[in-house]
Order: sequence, then C-alpha cells, then structure tokens
Amino acid sequence: MDRRALRVVVLTGAGVSADSGVATFRGAGGLWEGRRIEDVATPQAWRRDPVLVWRFYQLRRAALRGVEPNAAHRALVELEQRLTAAGAGFTLVTQNVDDLHERAGSRNLLHMHGELAVLRCEACDARVRDVERVEPDSFLACAGCGHARLRPDVVWFGEMPYHLDAIETALVDCTHFLAVGTSGVVYPAAGFLQLARERGARTWVQALERPDNLSAADEFLAGRAVDALPAFVRAFAEAWKL
Repeated sequence: MDRRALRVVVLTGAGVSADSGVATFRGAGGLWEGRRIEDVATPQAWRRDPVLVWRFYQLRRAALRGVEPNAAHRALVELEQRLTAAGAGFTLVTQNVDDLHERAGSRNLLHMHGELAVLRCEACDARVRDVERVEPDSFLACAGCGHARLRPDVVWFGEMPYHLDAIETALVDCTHFLAVGTSGVVYPAAGFLQLARERGARTWVQALERPDNLSAADEFLAGRAVDALPAFVRAFAEAWKL
C-alpha cells in the first residue's frame, strides 16, 4: 500500500489522560465516586439541581490548570505529523472532555463528548472557550443573549454525542484503527472498533486490561498508554517509513 493511501483513526478514552493526573470517571477515586451519574451528568440533573451540577463541572474545569499533556498525547501528535507529511490521513476521536490533546498539538481532532474548556448557552447554543471563569458558586450569563445561563458544553447521558457523521465517514474509510485507554462499554464509541474491523481495517486496542469489545482479530497492547503509545508510534513509523 502506498503511504498516501493510509487512513488512520485513533479513538482515545480516559486511559490516555490518566498519567497526567486526570481522574477517570469510574472506579475507586473516580470523579463519580460518591456521586450518582443521575445527580451530575444528565439533563434532568441540570434542571433539578443546577447549583450542584455547575459546581461539579466548575471544579473539573478549574482542575485543567493543574494537568499537562503526557508522552501518550505527544506520541499521537507525532503520529499525526508524520502521516500528514506523507500525504496520508489521520483522525483523532476522543471521548475525553479535557483539553490535553489540543495542548499537546493535535490538530485533526473530534471531541465526541464535548469539552470542559467550552461553555454553551442554554438559549441560543452560542459557545465560548473559557477556562478563566471557574468560580464554582457563580453562574455565567451568555454575552450574546445577555441573560440566558451558560452550561458546560459536555455531552451528558441521554444527549447525542457530537461529530457522529464525521466520525462514521472516517471509520468506514480507515485502513488502520487504534483504540487507546477505553473501557469498550460506552456506546456509540464502543462500536467504533467493530465498524473499523468490519470495513477491513487493521485494528489495535491499547488498555491496562482487555476491554469487553476486544476480538481475536484485534492486536492487544497491554499496559499504560504513556508507555505503550510512544513504542507503537515508533514501530508504525518504521514499518511505513514515515
């Protein structure tokens, strides 16, 4: 295959940011420990108790200041740059709502679950990137509307993920697919691996443990993303002379 025919899609989950100190949502020590999903991550929770939900996400937004991209984020930037220089395709899809991929230098990036760094108007859907106003006890008004509240621009349970059409287009066209640090249980993202596989892509899955959606056809890369991804990118670049 000519290098220019390469079409690589990478899906990242919480495991790629864990070594930066970003708490995962599930499990011991996770953001939802001691909180029910229904209390902080649904549209119904926002309508029922916006003070609680706003405080929860403002604290998460403020925490972005204290974390930095790690070697896994930087390895994906290197992969994107090498593929782009060779005239190949690269799409990074992330389930994460942090901004570490951007800060590492990723460019062709789709946030399917939204971004903590972005606020959205309840009334007019206007969006503003804002990581400065993170006071947990003060709502913010939309500058355009002048009165409507801003909410976190994150996709809550029961809401439609972003960029699904663009993601599907990338998946059906990809030649290589890599899932990094995902649980393999949250749909629709958990179905991306199967779709890429069915379309004939070579598939890898990187995680601490084998996820639920792993198939015998997938190559499993065990361990931490911060260790596995730099090695994967070096091997991939060498194999394709990128």
